[in-house]
Amino acid sequence: MQPDTSCQKLGPIWLAPSISRFNCVAFLYASFVSIAFISLINVLQAYILTEHLAIPQGEQGTLTGDLALFQEIITLLLVAPAGILSDRIGRRPVFVFGVIMLAFGFALYPVATSSFDLTIYRCIYAVGTACVGGMIGTVIADYPQEMSRGKLIAASGMLNGLGLVAFAGVLGRLPKVFKDGGATAIEAGQYTFWIVAAICVLSAVILQIGLKGGPAARLEVRIPLSHLIKAGFSQARNPRIALAYGSAFAARADLVVVGTFVALWAVKAGTAQGMTAADALAQGTLMFVIAQVAAIIWAPFMGIIIDRVNRVTAQAIAMTLAGSGYLSMALVSSPLDLSAWPAFALLGAGQLSALFSSQGLIGQEAPEKERGSVVGVFGIFGAIGILFATGVGGRLFDSIAPAAPFVIMGIANVILLIWAVIVRIKAPGLMIKRS
Repeated sequence: MQPDTSCQKLGPIWLAPSISRFNCVAFLYASFVSIAFISLINVLQAYILTEHLAIPQGEQGTLTGDLALFQEIITLLLVAPAGILSDRIGRRPVFVFGVIMLAFGFALYPVATSSFDLTIYRCIYAVGTACVGGMIGTVIADYPQEMSRGKLIAASGMLNGLGLVAFAGVLGRLPKVFKDGGATAIEAGQYTFWIVAAICVLSAVILQIGLKGGPAARLEVRIPLSHLIKAGFSQARNPRIALAYGSAFAARADLVVVGTFVALWAVKAGTAQGMTAADALAQGTLMFVIAQVAAIIWAPFMGIIIDRVNRVTAQAIAMTLAGSGYLSMALVSSPLDLSAWPAFALLGAGQLSALFSSQGLIGQEAPEKERGSVVGVFGIFGAIGILFATGVGGRLFDSIAPAAPFVIMGIANVILLIWAVIVRIKAPGLMIKRS
């Protein structure tokens, strides 16, 4: 496929007609900050629960899971309307509005006086995650020419990970910095969250200036939900598509468990040892960062595996890594123990492998005429996985042990491994030669 050389080019990426280099740079900036904004609240929330609201340790897991559950439900309800609205008024206003709603969520969170307040503010924040999450995927479809799509997706994905590492590593330590500087525990939390809110506002300004305005040049095909579900489930007769659906459940839940429960576990372990919540969060964030750095380092190797072997085999390899990583958490006494870093590195590599392999398998197997339906149902199974991980995981965290949400996902990944092996033996599909 030859590029349209009348269009602009950013590095190796050929851009679609009417998309400028400036537009693409603004999108890459959005990639760097947006996933960090969406994930950061789970990292910082443990501090609010402990220092601001004094929620008993035995109740924090359930509340954390429920807050994430409400967020996911609202996100599911609003993603489609946000996409339809962006077709009519353009991607930029929906994207910018979403970032502003994230800013409101971060600004309000540290002034909550009860778990009810926190729930309301998390719902406001969820409106932002629906808009921002939906627009990342939509804009990445709009901006490149077809032969450069993979390059832009790779660049965006790398910036997602780097942004999450940078924000979590720096902002997760701010409460300790402010406390060491003389702020009270509550002031330290407020200053931290308000700094994040300010960065959101600044980012909204950058996106307003940088992203392409006006209605979309190419509209997304919006499939009615009833048709999507019917067509998508009918394709599950293909055992490899059925496996991909199951893998989506585990892969999306894996990501949520890490983001939601590592920081909460660190604060719980630290306060039990007599540490302040700020100190525990700062130290526990290190393990979260290690997991994300390991995922970034492992990403190109998993990409090579996916392209060089049968996709079902790649799925089995990914489930082996993910299952090992999550089950290894049962051997970790505390995320504050620096000797646990190999387990967290394996955890990060495993979660990324599960996500990449499931996307690779569904991308290969989804038939062209029903691709939208199959990918839509794939997303539904991912959402169900998140609802399970947050709703059940939080209660397991409180009632059994902090490692329990990780172990239950490890078991899910092992089940997927067995499933993948069976499919590989009975219905491996064609080995597609890839350059």
